[in-house]
Amino acid sequence: LEDEPLEVPAVNGVYRPENYDERFHGLVSVRNALGASLNVPAVRTVLLVGVDRFAAELRDLGFARVVEDGEFYGPALALGSVEVTLWEMVAAYRAIAAGGLWGPIRLVPDGSAAPSRRVLSPAAAFLVTSILADRDARTATFGLESPLGTPFWSAVKTGTSKDMRDNWCVGWSERYTVGVWVGNFSGDSMWNVSGMSGAAPAWLEIMNELHADVPSRAPKAPAGVEPALRAVAVEAPRPRLESPVSGTIIALDPDIPAGQQSVPFEADAGAGLRFELNGRDLGGAGEPLDWMPVPGRYTLALVDRRGKTVDSTSFEVRGALVAQADEAASSPEEELSPEAQ
Repeated sequence: LEDEPLEVPAVNGVYRPENYDERFHGLVSVRNALGASLNVPAVRTVLLVGVDRFAAELRDLGFARVVEDGEFYGPALALGSVEVTLWEMVAAYRAIAAGGLWGPIRLVPDGSAAPSRRVLSPAAAFLVTSILADRDARTATFGLESPLGTPFWSAVKTGTSKDMRDNWCVGWSERYTVGVWVGNFSGDSMWNVSGMSGAAPAWLEIMNELHADVPSRAPKAPAGVEPALRAVAVEAPRPRLESPVSGTIIALDPDIPAGQQSVPFEADAGAGLRFELNGRDLGGAGEPLDWMPVPGRYTLALVDRRGKTVDSTSFEVRGALVAQADEAASSPEEELSPEAQ
C-alpha cells in the first residue's frame, strides 16, 4: 500500500488524511501499515474495497451507530468518523479473537452462552491477529519496547480520536479480551494524551494481572493459511499529479483580481516529466507551476519524454466577470479549451 500524500474530493472541499507521526513512509506492507497504525494506507484500503462494503462490515461486527450507507460517512470512516462504545469495540475485537465468530457480551456470567454468528473468515481473523501480535510490525511508530508488549502472547491495537478527545487500547490473549477507553466524560480534549500514553499502560497492567499465573499461547493457523517464505518484489511508486485533485471545481471570485487567482499544478515527478494541459505543453513538472485559470473543462497530464501519459487529472473552472473573460480572450490559455471561448 502507498503511504504517500492523499487528497480525496469531499462535499466540503478536499479530505487529506495524515498519519499520527505526521510523516509518510512510502510503500509499506499491509502488515506494517496496520501494525504501525498508519492512517493513510487505511483510507486507501477503504477506497479500494468500497466505503459501502466497509460500513456493512462494521454493522455486521455490532457497531449499531453505523446506520447510513458508506457515502454518508466517506472514506474517513476508516479512521473512526462514527461514534462507537467501549462495549461495541470489545465485542468486535472479541470476534477476531474467536476466529471470526461474533456473539453478544454480557456483564455477568449466567451459565448460558448466546449463539454466535460468523462475521469474518477464520483466515482473515488469523491474519489480523498475527499482524496485531507482531512487535516488528509496529516498530515504525511505537518502537520495539512499549506498553503494547506483554511477556506472554497477545495481540493489541491502539487508537486516538481527533484532538485527543478519546484514546483506546483493545487487545486479547488466548483467554481474555480487554478494552480500555480514556477520556473526559464531558467530551473535552485531553492534553497530549494518546492511546499509547493513556489507555495502553492501563491495558498492560490489567493483562499482566489476568495472566499472573495463566499462560497464553499463539493460535494455530487455519487451513489454507501458510507463512510467506519468498521475497516479494515491490515496485517503486510511480510519478503522479498531486494538485489539482481529479473532479475539482474551481470557482473564480469576481472580487479578487484575476492575477491573484492562480491555480497551482503540482506533481511528484522525476526528471524529464512535463505538464500538459488539454494537450498543450506547459513545461517541466519538477517544480510547482502557477496557472492562471480561465473558465472551461481541462485535463492536466503528466507526460514523459516520449509523450506517454504517466498520470492525469480532470477539473473544471467556473465563473468570471465579463471583463475578466475579455482579458482572458487575448491570453494564450484560451487555446487550451473550447469552453474558454
